[in-house]
This record gives sequence, structure tokens and C-alpha cells, in this order.
Amino acid sequence: MSCPHCDADAVAFAVPPALREYAPADAAAICTRCLRVVPAAEAGFEGSAPADPNLSAVDSAFPSGEAGVALALCCGKLESFALNRASIEALVRHAEEAGADAFAFFDRLDAPNAAFDLDRRRAALRDAI
Repeated sequence: MSCPHCDADAVAFAVPPALREYAPADAAAICTRCLRVVPAAEAGFEGSAPADPNLSAVDSAFPSGEAGVALALCCGKLESFALNRASIEALVRHAEEAGADAFAFFDRLDAPNAAFDLDRRRAALRDAI
């Protein structure tokens, strides 16, 4: 599987029903380089996407389970913070309710090639939430 935007590897995951309104499809994929989230089919994934994906392939900061999926979807929204603010806030809230420390995650996340300026998004998240 590869990202349709930058050709880096992508990690597919099944989107839990509670998060589907924030996802591009029922099965999505996050790029290991640019952190964009696309439908899993666009990344070349065929078959059933894993419900508990190994998101540590993207970055070791990702928690497991539904919290990790929520934060992966959140990363996919960060390219346009202003347009996606409500979704970002909901996804951060969901991740925290699932047991993750979202602010610690974003502090530890190492993504120099992200499709967005991670330092600016960290500051925006602190201000918004």
C-alpha cells in the first residue's frame, strides 16, 4: 500500500462506527510520511482493514486501539485546521475518552515531512482545546 499523494507506505485501518463521520471511508489509511488520511482503497489496500492496526509503523507515539484510530483521523484533518476545527476537537476528545493523552501524543509525534506544519498545529491545538 502506498500514499496516493507522496508514494510512501500507508497503514490501513477499519474506522469504528463512532468515528465514521470523520473518516473518508469505512476503511482508511494513513501515510507514514505526510500523515494524510485517504480511503484505504485509494492507497491500494484490498480486503478487510484491521480493527486494531499497528499505527506504530507511522510513529511510535501512536497509541493502540480506538484512541490511535481517532488520532490518525485527526492527523488527516490537520492540513486545514480552520476548516476542520470541529472535527479535530471531536477526535481529540474521543481519543482522550478512549484513554490517550492527545497533547502528549502531539508533543511526541515526529513527522518532519507531514503535509502540515506540525509545530504550528501543536500551538493551534493548545489554543483551541
